[in-house]
Order: sequence, then C-alpha cells, then structure tokens
Amino acid sequence: MAATWAPEVLDLFLELAAIPSPSGEEARVAERVSAYLRDLGLDVEADDAGNLLARLDPNGNGGGAPLFLCAHMDTVPVTGSIEPVVHDDGFVRNDADAILGADNKASVAVMLEAARLVLGEQRPHTGIELLFTVKEEVGLLGAFAFDHTRLRATRGFVYDSSGPIGNVVRSSPWGRTIDVVFKGRAAHAGLAPEEGRSAIVAAARAISDLRLGRIDDETTANVGRISGGTARNVIPERCELAVEARSRDQGKLADLVQEMVDCFSFAASVSECEVETTISETYPGYRFRADEPVFQLAFQAMERAGITPQAVDTGGGADANVFNARGLTCVNLANGMTDVHTPDERIAIADLERMVGVTLELVELARHG
Repeated sequence: MAATWAPEVLDLFLELAAIPSPSGEEARVAERVSAYLRDLGLDVEADDAGNLLARLDPNGNGGGAPLFLCAHMDTVPVTGSIEPVVHDDGFVRNDADAILGADNKASVAVMLEAARLVLGEQRPHTGIELLFTVKEEVGLLGAFAFDHTRLRATRGFVYDSSGPIGNVVRSSPWGRTIDVVFKGRAAHAGLAPEEGRSAIVAAARAISDLRLGRIDDETTANVGRISGGTARNVIPERCELAVEARSRDQGKLADLVQEMVDCFSFAASVSECEVETTISETYPGYRFRADEPVFQLAFQAMERAGITPQAVDTGGGADANVFNARGLTCVNLANGMTDVHTPDERIAIADLERMVGVTLELVELARHG
C-alpha cells in the first residue's frame, strides 16, 4: 500500500498516546476523538458509560452490508509520564518509563484516519460504524455496557490483538474470576497463638495445591492478588485471593474451576477455617470456522493489502468476545503493537500505515458483499 497517509495517522497517534487515559479516565481522549469526528462532519453519540459511536452513511452502489469497527480508548494504569517519540528504527516508543498506549490508541488513530480518507476521497461504501469503548482493560466493561442494538451492522472488526499484522484471531478463551475469602480466628501471636486460626496459612495451603500458569495449550490459571492480616503480632483472621482461570475449551474451564474450589475448601477444613468463593464470568469465548464469511473477509482484506494472513488462537479477551456473545460476528485483528502493558511497548510507523490499508480493503470488500 502507498504511504501517502502515514504522516497523518502517525501525528494523530502521537497526540492520542500522549494523553493519559487509564480505565475510567478516558474523558480527554474521548473529547479529542469526538472533536476529530465532528471536524469530519460526523455526528457523535455518547452513551452513559462513555462509549462513542459515529456513523458514515452508505455512499454508492454495492450489494454488501455495513460493518462496524471498534477500538478502546483506555489503557492499563499509567505509572509515569508518556512521551511518545519516533525512533530511528521506525518504531514509536515512550521515552519515559511507562506504557506507550498503543494498546489500543494505535487502532483508534487508524480508524479515525481511515474515516478521513473514506470521506475525503469519497470512497463508495455500504455503511461504516465507528465504536470507541471505555474500560476495556478492566473487564470489557464498556462493551458490556454498550447497547449493541444501536448498531446497524451485524458484523465487525476489533483491532486489539498484539502481534504481527496479518494475525486474525480464530478463537478466544472463556474466562472466570474466583474471589476467595478465608476466615479464621484472630489471636495474639505471642501470648496465645494456639487460640488463633490463620486465614493466611489456609490461603497459602490452597495456593500450594493449585495448578497455576499454563495448564495446557488452551488453558491458564493465576492468583493475581493476596491481601490479609492486620498486624505483625496478630494471627490473621481474614485473607482474600483474586484468582482467574481461562480456557478455549469450556469443559476444561469448568473442570479447572471446580478443582480450584475443591482446593480452597480442603485447605480451609484442614486449617480449621471457613472459606467463601464467588465465581463470575469475565467474558465469553468464541471460535470461528475457517469458512465463516466474516473470517474470510479478514483474510481477503489482508491479501489485498499485500499481507499474508494467519489464523491464531489467543489467551486474551477483547471487546470482540462481548459482541460475538450477543449474536454479532466480530473478528479481532492484530495491529502490530508489541510488549503491551510494559515500558517496552512499541509500534512501527509502517504498521500504523498498513492497518489503515487493511481498513480500506475491508470497507471495499464489504461493499461488494
């Protein structure tokens, strides 16, 4: 693809990346995105959650159907300043010791630039909807809050997978969170330790029995947070664990979650403590067949853009999980971001350009059905 739009999408990304927007604090980015869309002559609708929706009405003939594109405006917590800089190797990095925010502002910039080109060059299309969500990083909350019936399109694409452009996500896991509370009995650690029942000991025993990390090529589990106790010299009567499990196989996930619950119960009983577990669905998973039209559309767009497509399976969730569960068909595409959620996060200028090209090919292919 020609690089005629690279300066515009790069400048826009640098501007957006420099605005801190951890989950729940997306307002400044949302204001900039809204202003950009209005400058293009588009109406912008914001819902109560803070999600933004803009539409490009159909323009020209074609036998296809509209499509929607989605990216999220929030990032993981920002632990320092953000100073996005273009380096000699063609990558954008944060010169400060914090995230860059390519996840997912690179995709926000790409969508905006593609809309500018479609409108400015009067490219024919059968309808495009641009959705910008909030609070994706803390459980896809913006997508869950969004009323999907507002969309006219029933198929779409999310640009929110790390890795080389060309990766098309074939399957994503089902996720479960398990909030665990061990309850023991407080006592003075020096004067009457035998009267206490340590909730931390119970939690530690449970954790030692859990299978954690990569269970198999489809399944993972993690204990992400432990909190408990009140003072150094007090037997702790309470300990809380934040646990998660994921699998692209629902049967494996159900078995693993039950196994974990059994570990918590056993550890509590042998430690003479009580335990409460609360299991919640983080997000639903999905799996595409290779012959599904929206999946083929992604492959064809990549090929037309000069990129070799590849089906991949991921261990992470994205807004696509929510839309697929609600009866829409939504494919997640890699956008080239690397080492996301770390100070080493980066993205190549060429990949910003290439994703604009992919977007234009998706629009053109959708027009022809």
